[in-house]
Amino acid sequence: MKPSFVLAALLSSLLIAPAQAFNFGEALEKLNDPNVQKALNVGKKIVEANADVLEPQEIEIGNGIAANLLGAAPLLRNDAAQKYVNNIGRWLSLHTDRPGLPWRFGIIDTPNVNAFAMPGGTILITRGLYEKLRNESELAGVLAHEIAHVLQRHQIKAIKSALGREWKMDIAAAVAEEKNNRDAKNSLRAFTAGTELFARGLDKKDEFEADRMGVVIAARAGYNPFGLVGSLQTLDAVNAEDGAMALMFQTHPTPAARLELLSAAMGEQMDALADSAKEPARFVKLKK
Repeated sequence: MKPSFVLAALLSSLLIAPAQAFNFGEALEKLNDPNVQKALNVGKKIVEANADVLEPQEIEIGNGIAANLLGAAPLLRNDAAQKYVNNIGRWLSLHTDRPGLPWRFGIIDTPNVNAFAMPGGTILITRGLYEKLRNESELAGVLAHEIAHVLQRHQIKAIKSALGREWKMDIAAAVAEEKNNRDAKNSLRAFTAGTELFARGLDKKDEFEADRMGVVIAARAGYNPFGLVGSLQTLDAVNAEDGAMALMFQTHPTPAARLELLSAAMGEQMDALADSAKEPARFVKLKK
């Protein structure tokens, strides 16, 4: 008898048992049957695979993706700039509903203009993007946008969607036969899918949502809420044929489209906050 049928028979017998004398010893003996144990393990794997990704798993997936990304583009060798970006990012993270994540921020050494948010709280911006920012409010706006992706678990949702069919195939195989290191294989697939996500980009609605949330996060932290708007205006002025902008234009809605929707969402609600916000004079510029 197949394990799944053994488990079903056992559960059925327990469900119809109230009218009969319940033999606890017999039930335990059935549960110790190797076929039943195997079926229970498979059932547990099915539940785990269909459940939401828990925070420790989210962090593990993010660390794996970050390792892949840093293997392609190392951190910029500038301790002052790295510390500065980390300080700004951590301050912003404290004004969110997930301040306890192991938030880490950094600049990777590539001239391409982009920023990357990993599940679990690792956020990296490129040297090319950092060099285009004009002040700390713009930096805060960019980091807050990436923080919003983590808060909304946009990458995790995209990875689960991309791997949904493969995970279902894994479960079907597990029902037929137990597999060793299945969790490790799933993690590796998630690392790969998450890394590939940076080449495809997120759904446009996720980017627009992160823009709106980013403005709010920056404002809560005391920054000019128009910092993100300023960075988008700068990017909108860059020549679309600039090679350094290629990946960003490929994976994000155009800066113009983002500006239009963001301006409509903000309206005049943020004007008072913008007027009262003071621009910090400590922006760390990179030496060229």
